[in-house]
Amino acid sequence: MAFQLHDNIQFVPGVGPKRAKLLNKLGVKTVKDLLFYFPRDYLSKISDKRIADLKINDMASVKGRITGFDTKGSRFQKQQFRVFISDGTGYITLMWFRPTSWLIKQFEIGKEIIILGKIQYYYNKLCVIHPDFEIVQDKEKKSFWVEQDILPLYPLTEGISNKILRKIVGNVLSQKLLLDETLPEYIRQTQQLLPLNEALHKIHIPDSDEDISASRKRFVFEELFFLELMLARKKVNWHKASGYSMELKKTYTTKLKKLLPFTLTNAQKRVLNEIVEDMRSPHQMNRLLQGDVGSGKTIISIFAMLLAIENGFQAAIMAPTEILATQHYFSLKEFLENFGLRVELLLGGVYAGKEDIKAAIESGEVDIVIGTHSLIQKDVNFHKLGMIVIDEQHRFGVMQRLSFTQKGQTPDKLIMSATPIPRSLALTVYGDLDVSVIDELPPFKKEIYTNWISSDKKSQVYNFITKQLDMGRQVYIVCPLVEESEKPIRQLADATNTYKELQSTVFKKYNVGLLHGRMHNQEKDDIMHAFKEHKIDVLVSTTVIEVGIDVSNATIMMIEHAERFGLSQLHQLRGRVGRGAHKSYCVLVAYEPVSEDALIRLNTMKETNDGFRISEVDLELRGPGEFFGTKQSGLPAFRIANIVRDRPVLEDARKLSFEIIQNDYNLDDERNRELKEKYKKYYLKREKLFSY
Repeated sequence: MAFQLHDNIQFVPGVGPKRAKLLNKLGVKTVKDLLFYFPRDYLSKISDKRIADLKINDMASVKGRITGFDTKGSRFQKQQFRVFISDGTGYITLMWFRPTSWLIKQFEIGKEIIILGKIQYYYNKLCVIHPDFEIVQDKEKKSFWVEQDILPLYPLTEGISNKILRKIVGNVLSQKLLLDETLPEYIRQTQQLLPLNEALHKIHIPDSDEDISASRKRFVFEELFFLELMLARKKVNWHKASGYSMELKKTYTTKLKKLLPFTLTNAQKRVLNEIVEDMRSPHQMNRLLQGDVGSGKTIISIFAMLLAIENGFQAAIMAPTEILATQHYFSLKEFLENFGLRVELLLGGVYAGKEDIKAAIESGEVDIVIGTHSLIQKDVNFHKLGMIVIDEQHRFGVMQRLSFTQKGQTPDKLIMSATPIPRSLALTVYGDLDVSVIDELPPFKKEIYTNWISSDKKSQVYNFITKQLDMGRQVYIVCPLVEESEKPIRQLADATNTYKELQSTVFKKYNVGLLHGRMHNQEKDDIMHAFKEHKIDVLVSTTVIEVGIDVSNATIMMIEHAERFGLSQLHQLRGRVGRGAHKSYCVLVAYEPVSEDALIRLNTMKETNDGFRISEVDLELRGPGEFFGTKQSGLPAFRIANIVRDRPVLEDARKLSFEIIQNDYNLDDERNRELKEKYKKYYLKREKLFSY
């Protein structure tokens, strides 16, 4: 039966309406969709690995025979299904938890099997948990896939096995349907890439590891290249956009410089010069300011806002939480106390004086406004907004950031992030921005000594905390939950009970406070200010203090159930201490069982205070989609590219795409005809959404 690229997948032999519905769940609706539904891995029938030579944590492909299998536990417990394999040199156990009846039926003693998975040690035996596997078929049963030495493994859904999917893919490829090339020949030659149709065949039916590598490179490059084309066009647009040309009048900026109780670091001076040059240009500034916790980003943003105010404009800061917005407000009030400028805080909800503040913003009486999402409400209007600062921008959605920008005509924009962004992610999520990095901490910022301990040693930590309290220091104790009723499956430390227990036992001679997100804003503010003024010695809190008021006397951060927190969050929490002249400590308390990923996170925190190193590990563990959240960052979901693993390809794709757009913005050159066709079809509409 003949079929075409855009035909419904159900008309391919071996599919039909029932399987078509299952394939639809995987995003496969047409014949073309199936061709671009790439394998996630491959299983090689040619394995030179012997069971006797396997090492723990190896990712291995092994061939052997099934010597037995059994099921442990009842269907009401965590049932285990075990299959025992031998290759003559040793034994290995395959293990599944809560197996399906379909899985159990696959195995037969004496059958040859190929497995792929991570080698682990479980109950004193070598094992692979939930491996990929293939029962070797008798060569006499002639079929296409029986003859293949390398088998593709696809992302699956219940009801669709690899064998079924391979058969369907084979049926489609046998038709030799030809797709139009999407990359010009000159790019394929310079980048050493396979033609499209050859790459499609080899990625599904490779004859060697070289085929896998070459076909994968083709599609990884193309995916990243078109993304970078879009970023290159957006960057050119930003640089073309007319903005306000600010004049360095030195009215307020020089005054602030003279009043600072500290000297700017060389990194701060360099970054400030980059921002000033942007603001003095006739183009709209669109700059990302990266810097670790405590590196001094806020003071740089104040200088930038004062430059705008010197030129008759208003400035605004949008922060993701009311606590952070409030901290910015008090910081600015402190720095600009004698400047004769009006600084206002605009929060959500209804409260006395809010309407007066909005009226003053619209009339131009307010010079600087700090707020949360409240700033992008329709009834908030600015008189002449010339400078916007977005803090911790990854916590805002694409449309929220765009709405904020549209509050002015073409305001200069400074995006700040205290979550250091790995270079590979910066090249994708922020590829159209100019980037400034404060890569030097102030001399008074000391490294925070960090260690992690098991929960049974917690009493030792309490003894250490008591000594610090007796020296006049203050302490944060962070819990994952607010109260006991939140607990999901197993016991977790909650802030409310921890507060009650510590207040009446270990720290009964000290002032212990409680802070969590369910409190009213005024109550939260009162507690944080009481802690700042040292009316509270020990603050038991949830992660609401992740971004909070700076307390220079707080020297210990103790985090309960640290194994449950992400790296980025642990690093942010640690940044709450070490804000003053005293040596500071972060103690991570872990409860069994600690997973392999959790162990990596805990040891990374112990080994380094470098936020950029931490962010690289975090990205490797979570992947780009989870790192920021695909919808929040504007980062498209990749079919095959992995921006951590494929960074060299990403950098090649970026360099070439920016060169092309610089010389041929609309892709009108005949050499770029294929690029233009694909770009217009798939990427032109995305440009508007990919905004900051």
